[in-house]
Amino acid sequence: MDIEACKNIPLTHPAELDDDGRIKRTGNAFTATTHIITVVVGAGVLALAWAMAQLGWIAGIAVMIVFACISIYTYNLIADCYRYPDPVTGKRNYTYMQAVDVYLGGKMHVFCGSVLYGKLAGVTVGYTITSSISLVAIKKAICFHRKGHAAYCKFSNNPYMIGFAIFQIFLSQIPNFHKLTWLSTIAAATSFGYAFIGSGLSLAVVISGKGGSTSMFGSRVGPKLSETDKIWNVFSALGNIALASSFATVIYDIMDTLKSYPPENKQMKKANVLGITAMTTLFLLCGGLGYAAFGDDTPGNILTGFGFYEPFWLVALGNVFIVIHMVGAYQVMAQPLFRVIEMGANMAWPRSDFINKGYTIKMGSLRCNINLFRLIWRTIYVIVATIIGMAMPFFNEFLGLLGAIGFWPLIVFFPVQMHIAQKQIKRLSFKWCVLQVLSFACFLVTLSAAVGSIRGICKNIRKYKLFKYKQ
Repeated sequence: MDIEACKNIPLTHPAELDDDGRIKRTGNAFTATTHIITVVVGAGVLALAWAMAQLGWIAGIAVMIVFACISIYTYNLIADCYRYPDPVTGKRNYTYMQAVDVYLGGKMHVFCGSVLYGKLAGVTVGYTITSSISLVAIKKAICFHRKGHAAYCKFSNNPYMIGFAIFQIFLSQIPNFHKLTWLSTIAAATSFGYAFIGSGLSLAVVISGKGGSTSMFGSRVGPKLSETDKIWNVFSALGNIALASSFATVIYDIMDTLKSYPPENKQMKKANVLGITAMTTLFLLCGGLGYAAFGDDTPGNILTGFGFYEPFWLVALGNVFIVIHMVGAYQVMAQPLFRVIEMGANMAWPRSDFINKGYTIKMGSLRCNINLFRLIWRTIYVIVATIIGMAMPFFNEFLGLLGAIGFWPLIVFFPVQMHIAQKQIKRLSFKWCVLQVLSFACFLVTLSAAVGSIRGICKNIRKYKLFKYKQ
């Protein structure tokens, strides 16, 4: 190497570096709060009105508030584990899995990874389902506007899932998460767009005096709803609410943007309170207004279930926003999964050209770097996720299952166990027992939500022919 050339390379001044040698972080409690809100506000918000309809005003509001309180407490425990062993001066943990590994050991690390990446994979299937339902809803909005509200406007989701998958195959060739800033920014902006459109349309129905009949205890048992179905719907609703309040998969990514002083855990605790309070307020707004507008007949998704027909262009616009959000959110969730598989392949076969070598393709002035392993494996992944979505395109049940999978392990169990290990809380002490009771109670909620959602999926699969579902 040319020594003179090396002299011209600008060196980063030590004052511009953090304690781990990386460029000084500049984030604060406010920026962390915005990240939390951006991550949490998603298509699951539109299912909260249905969840509220199953639970009723008393239980619906109570469950959302209780989930919020539990989340604030356990996310604060996670924040204290960002550094090890001391929460202020210890070594940083850059990922959730890394924190679990240093506090709880290898077996828990593997369990955490299985849940974490399993949920990420499930979420990509859920986003495929959601995007296809919204694309069909756009076509239905136009159909109802032209032919009347009683017209037969049912269409297959499959062509739209295939189109979405083809687009995702191209986007999946983006090398890594750091290249997604522009995409996630657009996705975040549109998420607020459809949340406010859904709430605004619901409010308009309520103000006009055309709202549905509601109950303190939710949808009423009768000819359309058996007692058994009511119970299972309540369980599934719990899963929907649990999914809406989850950001555990990215909490350490958010913390890794915070400046070192004040201590990251103190800034993150403040952000947790502000972010979760804001999102709970939005959840109560969307869920309450949607339930007030439709009552017992609240659809699973207030923008795609066609409680709203007019103005058709606003309904269509809300669904366009959902699709744009799903396009970006799919990649945000898929890229960490892509990365861990490719890192594992690189470690297993470090000399393989198929896995490690890149090829530059020129298309005019545009240059693309293609890696064969990345091209083939990511394409296969998108295809498999799409096939699963086509086999069971059931919005609420799938959301409920995803919420159940992630709620207890990621939001309660691991934070509680890491806190016990960090503070060296004695077994069978009062605090230890209280923490275990909290964890067990949340496990029961997760179990009931998972069983309810799986039952709903199985029931729908028996009701509809595979790959022939029409909405």
